[in-house]
Amino acid sequence: MGYTRIEGVTETAPRPQQRIVLHIVLFAATFLTCMMAGAQWAMLDPFQIEHWSAGLTYAILLMTFLSAHEFGHYIAARIHGVDATLPFFIPVPSSLMPFGTFGALIKTRSRITSRKVLFDIGVAGPLAGFAVCLVILVVGVITLPGVESLYAIHPEFQRTGVVPTSGMTFGDNLLFMIGRAAIGSSLWLPPMNEIYHYPFLCAGWFGLFVTALNMLPFGQLDGGHVLYALIGRRQWRVARLLWWTLFVFAILWMLNIIHQLLLEPSPDAWVIWLQMRIDPFLSEAINRAPLLFELGEVWVFWLIMVRVFIKTDHPELTDPQPLDRGRTVVGWVSIVILVLCLSPRAIYIVP
Repeated sequence: MGYTRIEGVTETAPRPQQRIVLHIVLFAATFLTCMMAGAQWAMLDPFQIEHWSAGLTYAILLMTFLSAHEFGHYIAARIHGVDATLPFFIPVPSSLMPFGTFGALIKTRSRITSRKVLFDIGVAGPLAGFAVCLVILVVGVITLPGVESLYAIHPEFQRTGVVPTSGMTFGDNLLFMIGRAAIGSSLWLPPMNEIYHYPFLCAGWFGLFVTALNMLPFGQLDGGHVLYALIGRRQWRVARLLWWTLFVFAILWMLNIIHQLLLEPSPDAWVIWLQMRIDPFLSEAINRAPLLFELGEVWVFWLIMVRVFIKTDHPELTDPQPLDRGRTVVGWVSIVILVLCLSPRAIYIVP
């Protein structure tokens, strides 16, 4: 979803040539898949070329966010004289990924030994992307049409006078909650299960979610770089604790799935035994704390990604020099941004 890969290349290694054509092709392909995703969010067939223009605004907004994030890393790397690639954008057909992309990444190709340099490169992307997201969301709210625009998409809502809260729902985050509280009743805002009809809100939400994912304190993610620069090897403890916490949520989510399966009648003796002996305890636990059994869905994938590719522990640096006070403040502000942007449930279905 867009992270900075720290490669173990020596400082004297020859610099590989930039594959400019590859970067341009990936950018264009990602722009195209994002247009298709935008058309799909507009309830149109994304595989018909004449519908792609309906996704143009969404594609421009999302690519602006991704570019800001990745070029934040790239510019910071160049300022410090660190050899880094241009961004590799990752296109994905909207049939596989509704947002049209898995983000982007850059690679550093010279060794980073300084906490200061590591911090500057790691934090520049999330801060730049977060700033762009805020602008996108503010413009989206200012230019948001009234509820009539939603009635035009769903005429049945106007007939009943009720906008249902069921269906595919974008997970809430603290920033959205604070924004709604600040706006109050002075402006109509679509519910979280309908914001995908509005390109600014949809792209802004996705940008915040990507920013939060990148700021998780795991090895090669931006958050791993930032936290290691802040607290050194103690990052390992934080990352491992968080990984096991997410593992518990994943197990609880799987137990919820088992509970749902056990609700169905079955002639099998072993299933009947589970329904009689195990499911009553599961049902009681789920009824007491339903949210705990619903959070693990998105984290199953991330647990695998972290364990196999991203890793929990950040590579150790040889320079133990701590950050100065200004960078330390910025670092903790970036952690606050993680808390504001994180949607614990991502996208889910409300029956």
